[in-house]
Amino acid sequence: MVSGKVSAGCAAMRWSALAFLLAGVMLLSATAFADAARLTISIDISAQRMTVKADGRVLYHWPVSTARPGYRTPVGTFAPYRMEREWYSTIYDYAPMPWSIFFLRGYAIHGTTDIAHLGQPVSHGCVRLDPDNARTLFRKVQSVGMGQSRIVIRP
Repeated sequence: MVSGKVSAGCAAMRWSALAFLLAGVMLLSATAFADAARLTISIDISAQRMTVKADGRVLYHWPVSTARPGYRTPVGTFAPYRMEREWYSTIYDYAPMPWSIFFLRGYAIHGTTDIAHLGQPVSHGCVRLDPDNARTLFRKVQSVGMGQSRIVIRP
């Protein structure tokens, strides 16, 4: 009987240790995913700022516009999956989205004609940039490759 209780206790401890280990591996994997990128595009929603780093070296700091109240910009780490030099919103009156870098469903980083509001949350969820900066970013992602680029969005 006593050995049965000890075995059950040991099994519970083993499961706890395994769960702890798996949580650590998942955290390291998410960090490694971002760290493995040659190009990291970090967006700070609260500051409405983007920082672009290549191999850990800061290249650019730019103002952005993310989601206005009632909409959301997704938070997390993403890989670009599609790039379009010229694109028009299929949801919002065919609004121009030049230099689009899509990272989740219809969400993209793209240029905007509304540069007066950069630095303020005014979009429907995409990350808006000055068109010149969007072009620079687009070309940088092209040169490095989408597979070597990560987009990290924080609240």
